[in-house]
Amino acid sequence: MGFSESVRTAYSKYVTFSGRATRSEYWWFTLFYTIVVLVLVFVDSTMFGTVRTDATSFSASTETPILTSIFVLTTALPMLAVVIRRLHDTDHTGWWLLISFVPIIGGIVLLVFYVTDGTRGANRFGPDPKGRGTTGFGGNTGAVYTSSDIPNVKRD
Repeated sequence: MGFSESVRTAYSKYVTFSGRATRSEYWWFTLFYTIVVLVLVFVDSTMFGTVRTDATSFSASTETPILTSIFVLTTALPMLAVVIRRLHDTDHTGWWLLISFVPIIGGIVLLVFYVTDGTRGANRFGPDPKGRGTTGFGGNTGAVYTSSDIPNVKRD
């Protein structure tokens, strides 16, 4: 999944907390979010003076960064949905987000979940978004064959 497809998917599934999201969907949307926030912080600071600098100091004013706040608020649900679907892809419930309240360790645990490849084949949250089947001779079809399914051919 590419950058633009990831952003479209995240916004089209903005309240879909079921199912699974691939790593690429999560990371591309996170990159989009980060870039837009950085640009909006710059725009807010130059247009509305929400960040003040002088020769000896750098400080934030008490004024609200209007554009950044609007974007963050309107993107909160799509971001939460894609994060929960990403956790589902690694076979974890959305409740694992609560571990982020544990300083340092929580962030590390979630980062590991975000970078880990999703469960191969279907899991309790839905089918594999990459379309991979389970292991076996079936390839991507999901079919699994055992040795008893393969005909016994006598060789000379």
